[in-house]
Amino acid sequence: MRNDQISDFFSLLSKLMDIHGENSFKAKSYASAAFAIDQLPVQLTETPIEQIASLKGIGSSTGQKINEILQKGHLQALDDLIAKTPSGVIEMLQIKGIGPKKIHTIWKEMEIETLGELLYACQENRLKLFKGFGEKTQQNVIDAITFYYAHKESHLYAQVEGIAKEMGDFLTSVFTDATLLLTGKFIRQWETIDELEWIVTAPIEKIKKTIESVTDFQWKESPSPDSLRYKTSVGVDIVLHSATPNNLIEQSILHASSDAFWKALMAHPVLSEGPITHEAAYFEQRGLCWVPSFLRENPSTLQSAKVDVREEVIQVTDCKGIIHCHSNWSDGNHTIEVLAKAAMAKGMEYLVISDHSKSAFYAQGLSVERIRAQHQQIDALNAQLAPFRIFKSIEADILNDGSLDYTDDVLAEFDLVIASVHSNLKMTEEKAMMRLMKAIENPYTTILGHPTGRLLLSRPGYPVNHKTLIDACAQHQVVMELNANPNRLDMDWRHIEYALKQNVLISINPVAHSIEGMDDIQYGIKVAQKAGVTKNQNLSSFPLAAFEALIARKKK
Repeated sequence: MRNDQISDFFSLLSKLMDIHGENSFKAKSYASAAFAIDQLPVQLTETPIEQIASLKGIGSSTGQKINEILQKGHLQALDDLIAKTPSGVIEMLQIKGIGPKKIHTIWKEMEIETLGELLYACQENRLKLFKGFGEKTQQNVIDAITFYYAHKESHLYAQVEGIAKEMGDFLTSVFTDATLLLTGKFIRQWETIDELEWIVTAPIEKIKKTIESVTDFQWKESPSPDSLRYKTSVGVDIVLHSATPNNLIEQSILHASSDAFWKALMAHPVLSEGPITHEAAYFEQRGLCWVPSFLRENPSTLQSAKVDVREEVIQVTDCKGIIHCHSNWSDGNHTIEVLAKAAMAKGMEYLVISDHSKSAFYAQGLSVERIRAQHQQIDALNAQLAPFRIFKSIEADILNDGSLDYTDDVLAEFDLVIASVHSNLKMTEEKAMMRLMKAIENPYTTILGHPTGRLLLSRPGYPVNHKTLIDACAQHQVVMELNANPNRLDMDWRHIEYALKQNVLISINPVAHSIEGMDDIQYGIKVAQKAGVTKNQNLSSFPLAAFEALIARKKK
């Protein structure tokens, strides 16, 4: 074991002690020991055990711990601290700009335990509300986490969009005499992407020779004899599949389908012969309607698909309003007027302002007095901006007992209420279902916000019985949110199909904290497309008059 490895034990021990708020004198002494070990002119493994404590900067206590490391390969004091520290909190040490003391605040005061939660909190302007964190620090943390995520193996869809285009342009410039098609989970519109895939009409040997002659990509174990996988300098693996002009269409469908979908497709015999010049012809030869790549998951889609399926599923242009937007009354960046005018510029007919409720102290949640002041401002803006309309809403916290954090007379003052869980997320299914079911049964709940509370790649959702939840929403005419923030995309598309069968409306909401955040609606649309949602099944696609009628019925 080298000195630098031994030094790392003491450095981490010092940092974890600070994170836990333990004896600061001891923490500093271990940090000093780490520095001293790094400066030693000889390796500790080559030093007699009895002489280690006398080395400059070591001492008796540190010497004993070094001996423990050398003899056992670990340090019990460090193991004990690691065991009681969430892995996500330890991972925060990789982020520049936040040291152990700040991590202590993030963990103990903000109750944040993962990098994903921390990034989300920064995007909601929560970090700067705490002592020792300013706007500059918050932005630095966002930048550092974004950089860190860019070098992990799995990525949010939104994080690889730009990479996919740039890499596609590069590959096109390299393979000038070949056809390239983007494929894989990216064009199936998965919420997380672990690699980007292209089909190249060139022999596998030529693809390999070309890539390795013009790039420094590192070859990794290939998924099949006709494919190559490379680790790239941009942090996302790429896979290149070899094809010929004759089987290009078949390969494009194969690599843009789930295994189950492809097997079901192959089970349908070819009924007619003829040239295959496009994907629809491939399906037609088997007596089937063409299925777009984003729907090639469940084999049952083959039976239910229609010729005009792409025209039927929801599009970004179908959205008529921005539902669930936070202003600077709580943790948003902009005034209500600025947000409303931005929504108007995007062609929207209405905006639903849903600032945080009073329990969300970390987000400057609204007291009853501030609610009434905000409503006065909205009334004045509505008179000024008509026929555009701003709706009075709130994102009410679902408390531990399932109640919402305002009395009924206050809830009745809103046009609509979004009920969401924001606290005590580590729950059993029984506890989570009790809270959610009670909130759904509340007559003032219009929309159930981000139903599982998940943060993709960072925090799994609390366990729920999705069918029971959906059935309850159907019974009480509660809309289910599809939170379009690319970190959430909650509810999951895998459960939306059942919700649609139960005639539960979905509401694709950007949950925007800024003007730019409104554009996140596109990611929610991609998820909704995978579930086959139409514009008539999405609340934010309702024109103003239809939206007003629906919430009026709910308030009766």
